[in-house]
Amino acid sequence: MRFLFITGGSPACVFAVAPLASAARNAGHEVFMAANEDLIPDVTGAGIPGISMTPHPVKHFVWKDRAGNELSVPWDRQGELRHLGGAFGRMAADSLDVLLELAGDWRPDIVVGGALSYAAPLLAAHLGVPSVRHAWDMTPTTDLDPGAAEELAPELRRLGLDRVPEPDLFVDITPPSLRRADAPDGLTMRWAPGSRQRRLERWMYTRTDDRPRALVTAGSRPYIPAHVDLLPRLTRTLSAAGIEVLLAGPQELVESLGAGLDEVKAGWIPLEVAARTCDLMVHHGGGVTTMGALNVGIPQLMLPKSNYQVESTQPVAEFGAGLLLTRDQDTIEEIEKCCLELLSNPSYASRAGQLAAEIATLPPPAEVVGTLENLVTP
Repeated sequence: MRFLFITGGSPACVFAVAPLASAARNAGHEVFMAANEDLIPDVTGAGIPGISMTPHPVKHFVWKDRAGNELSVPWDRQGELRHLGGAFGRMAADSLDVLLELAGDWRPDIVVGGALSYAAPLLAAHLGVPSVRHAWDMTPTTDLDPGAAEELAPELRRLGLDRVPEPDLFVDITPPSLRRADAPDGLTMRWAPGSRQRRLERWMYTRTDDRPRALVTAGSRPYIPAHVDLLPRLTRTLSAAGIEVLLAGPQELVESLGAGLDEVKAGWIPLEVAARTCDLMVHHGGGVTTMGALNVGIPQLMLPKSNYQVESTQPVAEFGAGLLLTRDQDTIEEIEKCCLELLSNPSYASRAGQLAAEIATLPPPAEVVGTLENLVTP
């Protein structure tokens, strides 16, 4: 069978769907993955044939409308989620012609779209093939659907549709204990790491001393200045508190942070390797990073700057597996206080361990491939 995966937004969006795409490929299927041009190195780095579906990065669609006019992002929850839905709708509209052309040359039997990859259900409906919506993280992305549908009205009319079609299957990666009561029905799959790798060094998979160890990151492609600006001061503060810090991020970003970090182990660090040696993860609230910490069962301090990231991380804090500081709370003093609380109170590690054990019982991507095959040949 031919599986077309469509994703885009950030490298993390590729990392989120790469395990299922790789599982389909390992099962003998033809697999292509379409993404924004700037993400193609992440797609091919995961060993998956990549198709560029738009030359623009996602930030182009977040900050500009179709005519190229500058936009501002509302700070209220409903306004922000509607705006982001519209941005991903614009990204889908910009990608659709390329995907239709691809389907003319290489017709997929099934289309699997990332959570906000609205081109996937449109293409699948046009071709008359099954459509799958693949969660990137624990964010209830259905809250963004109205903004996308409004933006995609011209494309829907063009394809003879009156709404964005519902998927034939929703693949969720939220541990059942953290699922929202109003979450859509779907098949829950075990989360698996899919991030870009590098040559390992001994300090990544072993402890070097007796100090508590924290992994600090602002994600695979930090785009909020406040997150980047916080990294040097946070790293120095935790080091002064007697905590060994691993600073994870793109190599060029880490190298640009300046003096005072010479003794800190920093750079592109495979989280699924290093996190297993850590007692704590401190991060920006990204969904893939959050899931990575849950998967290995360590407490986390989450510092989301957007309502979207709050939606993804809040269930972890409510379950007791971590703490969350919103953008009006995350002073350096409060961050240090929360880190010390997470390290000294064993209940957080216990609750995080419960979630890791729950994740381990869920069906792996290789098993889910069979369910997708049955959508094509029931």
